[in-house]
Amino acid sequence: MSSGFVADSADVDERAVIGADTSVWHLAQIRENAVLGQGCIVGRGAYVGAGVRIGKHVKIQNYALVYEPAVLEDGVFVGPAAVLTNDQYPRSVDPSGQLKRGDDWEAVGVTLREGASLGARSVCVAPVTVGRWALVAAGAVVVKDVPDFALMAGVPARRIGWVGRAGVRLEDKGDGRWVCPRTGTRYVESAGILREDESETT
Repeated sequence: MSSGFVADSADVDERAVIGADTSVWHLAQIRENAVLGQGCIVGRGAYVGAGVRIGKHVKIQNYALVYEPAVLEDGVFVGPAAVLTNDQYPRSVDPSGQLKRGDDWEAVGVTLREGASLGARSVCVAPVTVGRWALVAAGAVVVKDVPDFALMAGVPARRIGWVGRAGVRLEDKGDGRWVCPRTGTRYVESAGILREDESETT
């Protein structure tokens, strides 16, 4: 038995693909050719643009705006009122003063890798990629690519630490070694890149 639903007040284009057990709440809009995987949640008033690709178990919270051609991999979290932009050179009119139409500009997208999370009212200015399991703080503005497991904050966002899969800030054990205080998972940092340490067990 499916646990998903689409609220009567939601606007879901008939050409969109909605995965099993996915819920779309009141006043959300999902545009044509968007694809949502299994077990997703799209909150009240959220927007998913045309052709956006979304994996499974993704949460898009209330009033978040996900503009095409964004790609959200499995397990991504998009906080309330977060924005994924798509126009590198935004203008309402062209140089001659004529109103720009859909064919007058080239959309560029934001990519959120597996498990990445965006805090409330954060903004990703396309084109950027947020790495696997990275965490962007509430209100941050991301203007460049984010490494895996990075904890980002500020305007513009900068890395202030590392997080693990649980989202908890990692503890520095020295010599490039880090550990998650919640799960005990160990990580190794080298040249600004953090990886799970598969050589050690907890």
